[in-house]
Amino acid sequence: MSTSIQVATRKGLVTARRTPAGWRIDPKIDFLGAPVTVTLHDRRSGYSYATLNHGHFGQKLHRSKDRGATWEEIAVPVYPAKPEGAEDVLCPMRKVPVPWSLQMIWALETGAAPGQIWCGTIPGGLFVSYDHGETWQLNEPLWNRPERAKWFGGGYDWPGIHSISIDPRDRRQLTVAISCGGSWLSQDDGATWEIRAKGMRAAYMPPGVAEDPDIQDAHRLARCESHPDVLWVQHHNGVFRSENNGMEWRELPNAAPSGFGFAVAAHPKNPDVAWFAPGMSDEVRVPVDGRFVVSRTQDGGKTFEVLSSGLPEPPACHLVYRHGLDVDSTGELLVMGSTTGSLWVSENGGDHWMRVSAELPPIYSVRVVEG
Repeated sequence: MSTSIQVATRKGLVTARRTPAGWRIDPKIDFLGAPVTVTLHDRRSGYSYATLNHGHFGQKLHRSKDRGATWEEIAVPVYPAKPEGAEDVLCPMRKVPVPWSLQMIWALETGAAPGQIWCGTIPGGLFVSYDHGETWQLNEPLWNRPERAKWFGGGYDWPGIHSISIDPRDRRQLTVAISCGGSWLSQDDGATWEIRAKGMRAAYMPPGVAEDPDIQDAHRLARCESHPDVLWVQHHNGVFRSENNGMEWRELPNAAPSGFGFAVAAHPKNPDVAWFAPGMSDEVRVPVDGRFVVSRTQDGGKTFEVLSSGLPEPPACHLVYRHGLDVDSTGELLVMGSTTGSLWVSENGGDHWMRVSAELPPIYSVRVVEG
């Protein structure tokens, strides 16, 4: 089985491939010069998708039917016209209207039906396509929730859906994580939604509302594929774990060297194993003490190991964005990309890391593509 890595960077889409001589970067860069924010490879159809953020010129979405040899531009999600008389939703922090239009595509995942793709966006809209991205429709049951009036931006100005996790037991069940809007579950392919953030704590809020589920800043959510009730969240101010599909969350106080970070990857087979890419703090987004590491728990979050073999010595200012860490279906191959343009792989679950390249643009996301 062939394995490659889709590396979305600020200046194009890079592909790394596993060869008999080791990992190699393809000389061809797709969308050269354009910021590529997130990718998706749909194993059912063999199609790949890439989103481009052209800033002032807007969002673009591209699809490849031949594993990246060629790409075609397809439709981006478009918000429907705002209903006449509908009141603006004001950002709770800035007291200005939240846009009713696409600002950025932040997540792509395959759905239950053939050709179905879910898309998470800023400013907090969830879209679905049933025709491989040809057309999109806004999931109005989530967009129209009254709790949306509480959502606000974290790293970006507006709230955004960055994590979409499909339950492998029933692909009509999906969980989305919103920054800052908590975690939400649908058990009927998006027809209805319920908040699933009980037990999370927002240290950035006043004590009286710190446990409000609707304002939690889950930076990234990941699920154990073989034990789907086990979910992990790298939160703004800590690491959280659920063993009952998000009904309740437990904070893991021993996260080391820090509870702050953006990325998390869950072992696909072992529910007790997960990896994180810690940083110093929201105010100082660099590794703790300048030591770039990955943390791993192998006992459900009771303890954490700090993994640094093969990673650069201090001082190192690498940071990993929330989509910058991925794991393959075996749980042995880990892939990580940094804001400083370095790409690393580990073939043994994080025990040792090898740098594939230090010459890339800042990396927004990485995806392992198998088969």
